[in-house]
Amino acid sequence: MSIHDWPAAERPREKLLARGAATLSDAELLAIFLRVGIVGYSAVDLARLLLNQFGSLNNVFAAPRSAFSQIAGMGDAKYAQLQAVLEMARRALQEEIRHADALTSPQAVRDYLGLLLRNRRVECFVALMLDAGHRVMTVVELSQGSVNQTQVYPQEVARQALQQHACAVIVAHNHPSGRAEPSAADIKLTHTLRDALRLIDVRLLDHFVIAGHHIYSFAEHKQL
Repeated sequence: MSIHDWPAAERPREKLLARGAATLSDAELLAIFLRVGIVGYSAVDLARLLLNQFGSLNNVFAAPRSAFSQIAGMGDAKYAQLQAVLEMARRALQEEIRHADALTSPQAVRDYLGLLLRNRRVECFVALMLDAGHRVMTVVELSQGSVNQTQVYPQEVARQALQQHACAVIVAHNHPSGRAEPSAADIKLTHTLRDALRLIDVRLLDHFVIAGHHIYSFAEHKQL
């Protein structure tokens, strides 16, 4: 049955307008993005097919182009639209933390860094440069590596901090393996980086390790 034949109150778009986006299921939200189905499948059916194929909404966003395009009705146009939605969400969160009076909400930082890094297929290392009021001035991606390591030089982080006139820094990297626990190398790097930044009177506020929806904070574990 076509969505147009459903009762108006149950159609995803009308439901969103009447009750708000938070009331919709993942399949209903994805159906609004898809707009139309294919022969034999409504947009909601197609959305459910995607969710069943990839396991979750997050995995749909993280799906490689080759896998996404194998689903009936999904091609480069839909993949590009999906990636555009994801990038807009990243930028919206980045604006939120940049325009905040200060980083008074650690959760906002977690949300942004999680969205930025959790779906990367190789290890990436980023740094948030903060001013004296702990406002985010810029976000710098310092390196990309392999699936299980990335090379970061503390002197490069310090150089970027000096260049941006930062007073404090938050760093983060992802673990594509899915384990958020820091390695011995991660711990050593964090302490070396902390000491290097101290030499230029810049404070390392935290180092986050991101693996899927799991996030490890060095500050919370009193490892700074």
